[in-house]
Amino acid sequence: MKIEKIACVASKSPKAEEGLALLSKRYPLVSAEEADVIIALGGDGFLLQTMHAHLETGTPIYGMNRGTVGFLLNEYTVDGLMDRLAAAQSHTLYPLKMKAETLAGEEHEALAFNEVALHRYSQQSAHIRVSINGRQRLENLVCDGIMVATPAGSTAYNLSARGPIIPLGSNVLALTPVSPFRPRRWNGALLPHSAVVEFEILNPGKRPVGASADSVEVRDVVRVTVTEDMSRHACILFDPDHSLEERIFSEQFVH
Repeated sequence: MKIEKIACVASKSPKAEEGLALLSKRYPLVSAEEADVIIALGGDGFLLQTMHAHLETGTPIYGMNRGTVGFLLNEYTVDGLMDRLAAAQSHTLYPLKMKAETLAGEEHEALAFNEVALHRYSQQSAHIRVSINGRQRLENLVCDGIMVATPAGSTAYNLSARGPIIPLGSNVLALTPVSPFRPRRWNGALLPHSAVVEFEILNPGKRPVGASADSVEVRDVVRVTVTEDMSRHACILFDPDHSLEERIFSEQFVH
């Protein structure tokens, strides 16, 4: 990849802003609209924000960790940046599309690179009917919530809910419940990436449920449909010795 122009965006944390100042002194930066690559300084959440903000342009994004976990990010160093960018490996990520209908009859759409998640908003457990490709699979899942996670998002909220880690390129999604009570022994499923997942909220007035697609939240939903959106994508870059595929693989052997 030939890279001549780079832009840099940073979260509002002092650590990220300090990193931006140092890069600005070392490299001539351009606007994101002109750039061949966008450098994102922050944590995983900020990288997701950057992916959403520049989704329509398709400009590759190279994240450097100025946050905490940094699972989707490269190590922050000022030296040799242009060489690192030239050698970087790219990963194409397709988002999930959430369509949500609310109790008030409103319809909302949002995209998620990590997961689409449903979660209860009261002391009452959620009662959710689950259908896959138009066929009912669970008549009434009693739980705190449920999510559909991508491979890239499988090590985030999905993993904390004891969902499976999914290697890139496996073309599957994780359907993972949060604190399931009934059916007692149901712990989730792996679905083909082409699956259409539909959630119907049972008794939403008494048992309110919200839905989120990455950072977008919709309250009081009655029906949520999740599909993969192959018409849009984000390209993220990783150093060859620390690719996203290797991170997801290594995460399965953490002890």
